[in-house]
Amino acid sequence: MSESSVGRVALPHVADLGSRRLTIGLYSVIVFLYWLALYLYVPTLPTYTQSKTENLALVGVVLSMYGLWQAAIRLPIGIAADWLGWRKPFIVMGIILAGLGAWVMGIAGDVNGLLLGRAITGLGAGTWVPLIAAFSGLFPPQDAVRATAILNLVGQVGRISATSLTGPLNQMGGYSLAFFLAAGAAALAILAVLAVPEKRRPAQRPSLGHLGRLITRQDVLLPALLALVSQYANWAATFGFLPVLGKQLGATDVTQSLMVSVNIAVLMLGNLATTAIVKRTGARPLAYLSFAFLSAGIIAAALAPSLPYLFISQICIGLSQGIGGPVLMGMSIRYVVDAERTTAMGLHQAVYAIGMFAGPGLSGVLAESIGIRLMFGMTAFACLVLGLLGSRLLVEKGQEV
Repeated sequence: MSESSVGRVALPHVADLGSRRLTIGLYSVIVFLYWLALYLYVPTLPTYTQSKTENLALVGVVLSMYGLWQAAIRLPIGIAADWLGWRKPFIVMGIILAGLGAWVMGIAGDVNGLLLGRAITGLGAGTWVPLIAAFSGLFPPQDAVRATAILNLVGQVGRISATSLTGPLNQMGGYSLAFFLAAGAAALAILAVLAVPEKRRPAQRPSLGHLGRLITRQDVLLPALLALVSQYANWAATFGFLPVLGKQLGATDVTQSLMVSVNIAVLMLGNLATTAIVKRTGARPLAYLSFAFLSAGIIAAALAPSLPYLFISQICIGLSQGIGGPVLMGMSIRYVVDAERTTAMGLHQAVYAIGMFAGPGLSGVLAESIGIRLMFGMTAFACLVLGLLGSRLLVEKGQEV
């Protein structure tokens, strides 16, 4: 089946379900609440974990659970959703887990409770796979990058709304309040999911040979590997040890919350810019640019003598994620037929989730042994070299991505 025919088939399915605009609106509400549930407590989670243990390596292990269990669950979810031809049950279950994990962390009395809760939220984050696939199915295949940029933008609105509230919530009710409100946001998201109709697609029985061919395609695998490098650096810094370094430089909970909110606000600007210019520039130049900004941001953190430099770091890292995230995600499914898109997206997100796991985990070990600043310097160098070399090999058929 040609790409153009896939596009013509997918959109009438949406018409059968009702108003395409209403469906897009419902998914936008779901995604907003979903990321609210996952991020209300994130800005101060590293320092909260540090209050339970002084060992930076153990702090890194707790933070890495989110990425570890995403990496484990996302590809199986993609395969299962395509096999059943049904995405909605996986979306519902993932949101339930996001809320449950937040609640477990809210009642945790020690670092083991945080470890368990963070692992559960990692499993819940696996639902981003069917969410992306379902939303991109509302658009023709040639708009894959645009669709992922739109949904990422909605997600960033949810994240910045969440992270801007973390500090004030901590002041109002302590660390636990943000966790409990996150669980409440997940409950609201489940109600919104139940309102979305879904027409089951023909089941696609998985084949190991066919799966092997799909996941080893250069146009599918390489964007995922580049996203792994990007997420490794991002989770080593923004959601890992930048808050810890910020605390050493005098940052309060509100300041830490503001730093992450600035990062996400700039990330949103990067999403908007990518949506506007990607058809004119192509994907590869934007991939180069994203890794240049990412490395510059982490170097700024490594050399920071005061808090303003950490804000500059967050701006650069946020811009890199806003540009590179939708480009790499869109490219990973751009040339994949609709019946295989959830599997391809599951692969993409499972691979980059390895970076989310390894980022805080490995950087925590390095920070404990050589210090946070030197760890940041090594991370920036590796990210720049691997990112630029990998971007040269991206598959881009003309300028339409």
